[in-house]
Amino acid sequence: MSDDQVPRPRGGERDISLLRPYLLTAGRAQPVDGTLEIEAQVLTSRLGAASQSRLTFERREIVSLCRETKSVAEVAAMLGLHIGVARVLVADLAALGYVVLRRPTGALTQDLGMIERVIRGLEAIR
Repeated sequence: MSDDQVPRPRGGERDISLLRPYLLTAGRAQPVDGTLEIEAQVLTSRLGAASQSRLTFERREIVSLCRETKSVAEVAAMLGLHIGVARVLVADLAALGYVVLRRPTGALTQDLGMIERVIRGLEAIR
């Protein structure tokens, strides 16, 4: 069979990359906590550390990564996840008690210096 006769999957990698976020979040675009900020700090709880081996791959990675406090945005960047997917997964883990969230105060979202520092930090992760 020549190379031009080898069957190729339709859609290729693009279809797979579009399907993956859908599968990770069970088709949900919004987290169970719709107010979860991308700058919220995430820390693994004792329950999360004890349950880590029983979690699915991405959730296990988040629990492992957040043994040291990370923001939701950092979790997304470090694991190569879309920010919306990270919000859904982190919110699920928080609802189950596997991670603890430290939420920013309202004044932080208006702090342009903080926003610029977050952007520079995320760019540095690349």
